Amino acid sequence: MAIEGQTNVRSMRVGSGSIDGLGRELGRFAVATMELPWALVRDRLGATPAVVLEAGSMEIETLDRQVAQAAGCDTLLAIGGGRAVDLGKYASWKLGVRLVTVPTILSVDAFTTPAAGVRRDHRVEYAGTASPDPLVIDYDLIRQAPADLNIAGVGDLLSIHTASFDWELAERSAKSEYPFNADAVARARALVADLGSKADAIAACTDEGLQAIVDGCIRLNTICLPAGHFRVEEGSEHYLFYELEERLRRPFVHGWIVGLGVYLLSRLQGNRADDAVEFMRRVGLRHQPKDLEISRADLEASLLNLRAYVERRGDLWWTVINEREITGAWVKEAVGGLEF
Repeated sequence: MAIEGQTNVRSMRVGSGSIDGLGRELGRFAVATMELPWALVRDRLGATPAVVLEAGSMEIETLDRQVAQAAGCDTLLAIGGGRAVDLGKYASWKLGVRLVTVPTILSVDAFTTPAAGVRRDHRVEYAGTASPDPLVIDYDLIRQAPADLNIAGVGDLLSIHTASFDWELAERSAKSEYPFNADAVARARALVADLGSKADAIAACTDEGLQAIVDGCIRLNTICLPAGHFRVEEGSEHYLFYELEERLRRPFVHGWIVGLGVYLLSRLQGNRADDAVEFMRRVGLRHQPKDLEISRADLEASLLNLRAYVERRGDLWWTVINEREITGAWVKEAVGGLEF
């Protein structure tokens, strides 16, 4: 489908085999990647990069050291999942060079969003802006990743379910940080409904299903970029993820941890929680604590600390966490249906 509006994707190359020979078009280029995706792609590029940057720690000090290695390159080629793409975006922005993005997995929407997700003392921050030119979607390459990790890309779209509700709560409480836009909320919810209509294709990771995830991420940009914020897509479900990452000091499969947040915070909101769970079941989005290796004790402690965490941060938007008390009794009931 043709997507009109502000997409943050300057050009797109789509189809199986679209990665082949790409390196010959890039001049002197650096690659941001990880071991497995690089092994899948390096012999297909048709050219050798000047430097290969390994995406590991996303702490800002580590990233700045890596960026220095890519000085003098014309292009930053990001190959892999969220960390590789964020490293590529950050380096492209810092060096002021072209970004080309080749997601080998759709587990997070980083391949379409402008800012890089970095860490400062294990806290998530967003830095810079970068737009892929082109974004390369090679279906066969992406299907070499485990299916459940590609399906994880739905998590950052399903988060509309809770985040848009949070924005409505904030507006009713006169706490919205931005002018409220009912049309933006309606368009975001329509995006989720359209994904639901392609649930079988997404679960099977067909070309249609993979493209539905990509198109959903791009459509989200047309809603959020003109507004200057992602309020319809980021809310209380992400804040649980932030608290858990700081608490446990380790990364998670992004879409899965966001799915867990949707499961729990939609219950706190009283917001059609069963519908959200049914969506996750149909597309095959993992969201159980056992998948994320989160213990019952850690999850319960995180939930009980959530309001204090949000209030201490001071930079997070008003959500249901600010409005409704999270009691010990509520936590016990909310996690009762989860698998550990």
